[in-house]
Amino acid sequence: MKIYSWNVNGIRAVHKKGLFQPFLEAHRPDILCLQETKALRDQIEIDLPDYREYWNSAVKKGYSGTAIFSKQEPLAVTNGFPLDFAKRFTFADELQRDSAEEGRVITAEFEDFHVVTVYTPNAKDDLSRLPLRHKHWDPAFLAYCRQLERTKPVIFCGDLNVAHTELDLANPKSNRGKKGFTDEERQGFQNMTDAGFVDTFRLFTQGNGHYSWWSHFANSRARNIGWRIDYVLASSKLRDRVTAAAIHPEVMGSDHCPVSVTLD
Repeated sequence: MKIYSWNVNGIRAVHKKGLFQPFLEAHRPDILCLQETKALRDQIEIDLPDYREYWNSAVKKGYSGTAIFSKQEPLAVTNGFPLDFAKRFTFADELQRDSAEEGRVITAEFEDFHVVTVYTPNAKDDLSRLPLRHKHWDPAFLAYCRQLERTKPVIFCGDLNVAHTELDLANPKSNRGKKGFTDEERQGFQNMTDAGFVDTFRLFTQGNGHYSWWSHFANSRARNIGWRIDYVLASSKLRDRVTAAAIHPEVMGSDHCPVSVTLD
């Protein structure tokens, strides 16, 4: 089974460029998780006869949004954090707004595991959203995944808007303390791995130079001056079933490229 995750940064733009269907035909993912769809389903003319589609579009038009396309019908699909779960947290309204109204989370339950796609809130250039993310979003998302784990293993994937280590971005020294590479954001990711979730890409590939996002400025993608901020993480129980994990920088159409994992 091949599970792909891709921040398309506007699915209508990728489709209009004629790049979305060729990607599907070339890679043939069994489950495709998207972030930053920036569209309602009826705003795009796309025919996906092989897939069941599940969309969590943001209330604000042209903003955020996630989707899951699956060849197999899930047992259940949930958009955002369940209300009873969010109410456990001090900032319940903000968590519910971010996960549901901003379309940042979808959970699909399958026979053997849960798949969660997530578009983690950006801390912003001035770090104004860092406290909400560090103190509330990251702990809540981890708690949510651990709650799902009580019933079956979890695979969560998406744009987590953080480079975990210095190996995950081209210029760590000049970006230290900036959005995406603050100590708080990195600790939030570390808490996920400490809880037993496996960064699947690092099971197979070490070292730097492996990135999933590049700035539009200064020809960054061609020069491979990028960041690895898109991930597929899996419960430790699934570790032995992971046979491959990859980043696909050859896939164009967005400032992000897809990442994938293959399960036995």
